[in-house]
Amino acid sequence: MSRAPLERPERELREVFGIYTVAPQMLALFDLLPRVARSGASILIRGETGTGKELVARALHSVSSRTDGPFRAINCATLTPELLASELFGHVRGSFTGAIKDRPGLFTLADKGTIFLDEIAEMPLDIQARLLRVLQERSFVPLGGSEARSVDVRVLSATHRALREEVAQRRFREDLMYRIRVVPIFLPRLVERDGDIVALSWHFIDGFNRRGERQVSGIDPEVMDAYLAYAWPGNVRELRNAIEYAFAVGEGPVLTIDELLPELRGEEPRSSARGTYFDPGAEERERILSALRATQGRKGEAAKRLGINRSTLWRKLRELQIDGH
Repeated sequence: MSRAPLERPERELREVFGIYTVAPQMLALFDLLPRVARSGASILIRGETGTGKELVARALHSVSSRTDGPFRAINCATLTPELLASELFGHVRGSFTGAIKDRPGLFTLADKGTIFLDEIAEMPLDIQARLLRVLQERSFVPLGGSEARSVDVRVLSATHRALREEVAQRRFREDLMYRIRVVPIFLPRLVERDGDIVALSWHFIDGFNRRGERQVSGIDPEVMDAYLAYAWPGNVRELRNAIEYAFAVGEGPVLTIDELLPELRGEEPRSSARGTYFDPGAEERERILSALRATQGRKGEAAKRLGINRSTLWRKLRELQIDGH
């Protein structure tokens, strides 16, 4: 006997700092943020891809004494070492080929405010040394420059890696680790947030309903069973992507089981009918190429559609030998 479609639960979703939740784990975090933000201490936000690390960083800035100052963010995993150094510290004219004029970096632009360094574990060691100087001396030297410039910036960092392990592998400076993680904050995974898979599913359905392409008012119980059984390695971002996929491939007022992504149905990659060699990366490669085509090659938008962050997309482009240009 088939079960009736699930309707919207009565439990109200709360929005705090741009983060939507019903989970007590997240509500406890919201209570912590204003207390942590009062100090000028450096904060390290730990969490997996898609857990909302930048949203938490922006929240910390908004409730701090620096709220009237600028907020600048950068992902350390998406830039070459040379470009990352230039983006952070700026450069003077003639410091390298193409440097036709002085250009301020984010530390200059974030003066009297906050700078957020996402995926800081990916930062090269030589740039880590420069960052340590900013934290210790409140000054830095632009690329190609000779004079130090003073700056008043609060540094917030984030990573999905364990920095102690990175230090043990000599990929991260121990002295810098202690400087940036004066206050560590840990974001729970989506599967650890009680009630949020259900609540956020309906939140994203509401958002896609407003587009007017399809109106969904129910979820097949089998779909929700699959959502609740899945590990969600991409967390909230991946859940949104799964809902958007269902809207794109399906029709009618109910999300059905045939509108699930293969991984949510627990399907193994299908081999060819003749049992010939099957490339395990072929399906993922096609999904990435499809997302890039749909976004006209804009990698940030493609990463959102795929439920991953930009740095993960760059890594997959390299691993699957996809031309990202």
